[in-house]
Amino acid sequence: MVDPGLVVVDKAPGMTSHDVVARVRRLAGTRKVGHAGTLDPMATGVLVLGVDRATRLLGHLMLTEKAYDATIRLGAVTTTDDAEGEVVSTHAVDGVREDDVRTELARFVGDIEQVPTSVSAIKVDGQRAYARVRAGEQVELRARPVTIHELVVHEVELPDVRISVRCSSGTYIRAIARDLGAALGVGGHLTALRRTAVGSFDLSVACTLEELADGFSVMPIAEAARASFAAVDLTDEQAADVRVGRALDLRLPGGGPHAVFAPDGEFLALYEQRGEQARAVAVFV
Repeated sequence: MVDPGLVVVDKAPGMTSHDVVARVRRLAGTRKVGHAGTLDPMATGVLVLGVDRATRLLGHLMLTEKAYDATIRLGAVTTTDDAEGEVVSTHAVDGVREDDVRTELARFVGDIEQVPTSVSAIKVDGQRAYARVRAGEQVELRARPVTIHELVVHEVELPDVRISVRCSSGTYIRAIARDLGAALGVGGHLTALRRTAVGSFDLSVACTLEELADGFSVMPIAEAARASFAAVDLTDEQAADVRVGRALDLRLPGGGPHAVFAPDGEFLALYEQRGEQARAVAVFV
């Protein structure tokens, strides 16, 4: 069995996130594998997985910012807001100008209220929205606050529009395609989606499943923690306290969880400031 750590996969199209987890379980020789944030079967790109006790790290990872490359097709509305759904209406795009497209997309940048796509994994009365849609129900979800940090328009070659988006967790790129089409009066849906980054992990550190099969390796949990959180190196005495979960008389710089390390570099725990002391969020030793 491999050591605990993270595996950053460049997911291929056609696979569910669960499919990827199942493959990594076999390669790692352990059932204890989980993922942080799903990707639709149509989508490709960065999927972060935890192996062994690093699965406990996934829930704490500051993976609030994500980045995507996407292609929007204007002129057609689908049941799923992407190319996998049935086309329910079509419209000519002859009257759409490139300037109109760029102007409408610029309106998405910043803090916005976004209605999630109806085939999302959001639960409605205890059941996933996508399950209700597949059962033939009409599902209406409430708008949620999301943040679009950056939206770059690379090409407008109607009916297709290529964009890159950097956004908060919980943002639906399919909803951007849907809402752009609605704003232009012609409808729209997503035809391609590639996640290029999740938190500090991007495609430069991602491997395909084929590459992992040729030589499986994980990012050690200590390296993953340093890449994801502000790091604090402790004294031997402080490290001994952390091993048993004691509070530390320590002022942590900035907010949020901090990764704390023993003098030899071993990752011990996540701590956060609570009043005058730093207290354990999760201990990993």
